[in-house]
Amino acid sequence: MPLLILVADDDLGIRVAVKDYLEMHGYTAITAQNGEDAFSLVQKYRPHLLVSDIKMPYKDGYTLVKELRQLPEFRLLPVVFLTECDTTENRIQGYQVGCDVYLPKPFEMEELKAVIRNLLERSQIIQSEWRFSQEQAQIQKNLQQQQEAAKISIQAEMELLDLTRRESEVLDLLTMGLSNGEIGQRLHLSPRTIEKYVSSLLRKTDTSNRAELVRFALDHHLVS
Repeated sequence: MPLLILVADDDLGIRVAVKDYLEMHGYTAITAQNGEDAFSLVQKYRPHLLVSDIKMPYKDGYTLVKELRQLPEFRLLPVVFLTECDTTENRIQGYQVGCDVYLPKPFEMEELKAVIRNLLERSQIIQSEWRFSQEQAQIQKNLQQQQEAAKISIQAEMELLDLTRRESEVLDLLTMGLSNGEIGQRLHLSPRTIEKYVSSLLRKTDTSNRAELVRFALDHHLVS
């Protein structure tokens, strides 16, 4: 789908010439004859780039760009000022309100095309990186929510089975495949004491052996 460019200029000849030139080079272009119309069209059509004059009726280019930059969705909209206002003060003001490139009239269409292509390529890269960062942030958020849900689920299961802290520790180590002696070493308890905890776990989970107990623990998310 061709990229959309809005051309705002009160000079009909400029509007038509730039529009025709851009469309000849594969872009889609729409036009506005004053700043008010341009502001409305940007909000309605969300163009990929704005080419704007500065001296326009109802709303000049400075005001147009300044107001657009105040809207979050248009803070990164590439803007080219195409204008007869060519003093240093004019250019400084243009950059201060948020334009990306300042081209004085008269201008060369080839230069305008090069500027537009460069800005659009850079804009597409920025938007791709922004979308990627948003996707990564959403993935991280979903992962955190899943982890929180798992913790809540484990806690709920523990409370339902009325497992003690020590029983939970023994169960965690059982699922790691450790023997009573190895668990006792980890928890500084005797193998006989560990066997009592295992027996209690079998009774509370209504399982008959360690394999069933481990499977029960995994199926019911009793271990992290």
